[in-house]
Formats: sequence, C-alpha cells, structure tokens
Amino acid sequence: MNMDQIELFKATLTQRLDELFNHADNTMSELVSQNFQEIGSIDRASVDISQSLELKIRSRESLLIKKIRQALERIENESYGICESCGEDISIKRLEARPVTTKCIDCKEAEEQRELLLQ
Repeated sequence: MNMDQIELFKATLTQRLDELFNHADNTMSELVSQNFQEIGSIDRASVDISQSLELKIRSRESLLIKKIRQALERIENESYGICESCGEDISIKRLEARPVTTKCIDCKEAEEQRELLLQ
C-alpha cells in the first residue's frame, strides 16, 4: 500500500470518527432536552423504547469508535493493512469495504468457520 492510499484511509477513518462523535453529542443533547412532563403515559412508553433503541445504537457506535482509533494507531505505527493473523497484506478492496478490519479475507473466513463449528 502506498502513502497516498494510507492517507486516504486515514482521512476516511478520521472523518467517520468525527461523524460518530457528532452523533453521540446530538443524542445526549436530545435526551437531556426532552420534556417528559408533557408526555402522556402511552407516549412515554414510545419515547422510552425510542431512547432505548437510540442508546443501543450509540453503544454499537462506541465500539466502532474504539475500532477506528485502533486503526488510526495502526496507521501511525505502520502496521495498518497487515493481517494480524498471517502477516500478509489485507487487500485494498477489503480495506475499502471495512477500513477497521484487522484480518485478510482468508483469515476472517477461517475464523468464522471455526466459530460456526463451536456453536
């Protein structure tokens, strides 16, 4: 992978990280600003379900934030795009599809097959 490609992945990851932080800030602001005293009991249940779903989404996004930070660390220590299992290069197409990946497609498929066997 050349430096231009690495810089492109770094920019993509950084942009996604910024988006996730903005979503998190907006969610917290919305949750804090809602006036529950004006909401009826049925509407209250609907709001509670909506908030619960929103918080689950944000929880998943916090995991993605962690993965993005780890990917940016790998860029800094020059190990980005190298499979953590076999040490081979991860294909550009795979990185484009999932820039936070740590495994090449062959190692990931083998891992998934092992997981299926253990179920």
